[in-house]
Amino acid sequence: MMKILPLAAVLISNLASTAVLAADAPAKTVVLVHGAFADGTSWQKVIPHLEKAGLKVIAVQNPLDSLDNDVSAAKRAIKNAEGPVVLVGHSWAGVVITEAGADPKVKSLVYVAAYAPDKGQSLEDITSKYPVLESRKEYMKDDDGFLRISDQGIKKYFAADLDPESKAVVAATQGPFHIRCLSAKVTAAAWREKPTFMVVATKDQIIPPQLEKDQVKAANAKAIEIPSSHVAMLSHPKEVSDLIIEAAK
Repeated sequence: MMKILPLAAVLISNLASTAVLAADAPAKTVVLVHGAFADGTSWQKVIPHLEKAGLKVIAVQNPLDSLDNDVSAAKRAIKNAEGPVVLVGHSWAGVVITEAGADPKVKSLVYVAAYAPDKGQSLEDITSKYPVLESRKEYMKDDDGFLRISDQGIKKYFAADLDPESKAVVAATQGPFHIRCLSAKVTAAAWREKPTFMVVATKDQIIPPQLEKDQVKAANAKAIEIPSSHVAMLSHPKEVSDLIIEAAK
């Protein structure tokens, strides 16, 4: 004899099935968040690979004047994106996506040579136990508290493995980064809750590569190591794009 389920039970079952399918659904959009001393052109070589894979792409333009404002810029992009979303951050933007990634539309996170603080931590907190890199001497602060890297610092440390023309573009388009961002603490750590992927730049001279490797372990992340400078998405766009595409699935 066929058992007839109560209507409420059927509805609950259908809702549960829908939730599972939504959780497993591939991402529709990649939101790319640039780091300090940069702008959206950081992703110029990655975007074509992602679009070829059928993904929509939004490259955020961060004001770089506070953590709150950068998180707000990322959240606006997430809100306007067709979900689900893969949220990607380079360098300082790792701090940004750690906070903004708590948004329910975000399916997974990708850190590209980026910082990944835990709840209650700042960029300064997570770097304090690592040696200060030689590149730091090329950081310059203006009267308003904004930092930039000298052209020589961009060429020698920040983008060391790019060709001369590309280094010149990175130097000319860098976004000033306010010093207050260094001590701003995140109130959430999205990588603790969501699938996380990381690119470790083994020749990074801006973030200690060991810090990047230690974060992979802390986040239990799927990671790749690339023998690149800090701008892995410019020097190795195919490898970075492939990991983002994997995160979207």
